[in-house]
Amino acid sequence: MREGKRRREHQAARTRPAASLGKDASAECNPICAPGTAQPGECNQNCTAIAIQVTISGLDNWPVRVDPGNAISVSTASTHRLGAVVIGRNEGERFKRCLGSLRGRAAHIVYVDSGSTDGSIEHANAQGVDVVDLDRSIPFTAARARNAGFGRLQEMAPEVERVMFVDGDCEVREGWLDAADRFLDEHPEHAVVCGRRRERYPEVSVYNYLCDVEWNTPIGDADACGGDALMRVDALSAVGGYDPSLIAGEEPELCIRLRAAGWKIRRLDEEMTLHDANVTQLSQWWTRAVRAGHAYAEVSSMHDDDLSREWRSKSAKALLWAFFIPAASVVSVPFTSGYSLGLFLLYPLNVARIANRLRRDGERRPWAVATFLMLSKFPEALGWLRYKRGRITGERAAIIEYKQS
Repeated sequence: MREGKRRREHQAARTRPAASLGKDASAECNPICAPGTAQPGECNQNCTAIAIQVTISGLDNWPVRVDPGNAISVSTASTHRLGAVVIGRNEGERFKRCLGSLRGRAAHIVYVDSGSTDGSIEHANAQGVDVVDLDRSIPFTAARARNAGFGRLQEMAPEVERVMFVDGDCEVREGWLDAADRFLDEHPEHAVVCGRRRERYPEVSVYNYLCDVEWNTPIGDADACGGDALMRVDALSAVGGYDPSLIAGEEPELCIRLRAAGWKIRRLDEEMTLHDANVTQLSQWWTRAVRAGHAYAEVSSMHDDDLSREWRSKSAKALLWAFFIPAASVVSVPFTSGYSLGLFLLYPLNVARIANRLRRDGERRPWAVATFLMLSKFPEALGWLRYKRGRITGERAAIIEYKQS
């Protein structure tokens, strides 16, 4: 009986922060409300900004943000059941903004570092964030980092029901976690929810702008999510997390397994994150497209079924435009008196077709986007070849890094 009593006391201590309050404080208020803000009969209701002074002790992870004027802002989401996993390497100020956007919104934050030399680990420690410093003798991948962070989160906070994965170069938008958490409450068949990721500086370069266009995915049920998403812990655990062997495409591969298990993925019409791609050079854009082609090839080879149809289609299109059409055009020259070279006219015609479609959809720079979509088939095809070569030679794929530190 004593053991049972101690267990109950321990559980109560975990869910009720210690605080020094005024005499009108309510000790039975729901943890998502600031203690002392509920009137009799008003417990378990969401609280908003309360202009009271509270002295809180032992409360490193409780979701309170002190605003100017001594007001306390509390998320309306059930923050005590939300955790966050941030991954990054040498993200500098971008990482600081990322952590700042999560403080007070997630009860537990884990940062997974992949070999930073810019003080990211020290900054995270100073902010009271739990840090996982990955073994640098093992090749880094985003999938490995996310799994390590998820594992640490489960160890330190087994009560967490939902986890927000965030890349270290992203800032979580105000209101996103509330909207995403509420959607999962209302839709138990969905395991993953994501929103609109935007580029912070889309006008700095055409490559940043292309990233912003890429993030603007259709609203509604989706086949996959990206690196930023809120997930159910039980669903993620049931399918074994991310595949750590993948150097790219780990998010859609995970979503394929989730959908195979009967879960759904949803893209909400909500602002989710601000992303800082910092892609300013053609070489960065090219390398990023090579990585995409590698992902298309690897994910489609892992799942030879209808769930991976989109990825096989992407690989096929890259090979068609980058290899088969040019090869057919050149090889056929002796047999067509050179007329086969007219096949190269398919490229500008396809660019015009894509641009017209984008223009009808309201795209501001349809010709630029269409041109780069056409050009991307060439590096994507090289990524496909890189993956196939590795399969034949048995060479372990190395991470394809396009970002500048």
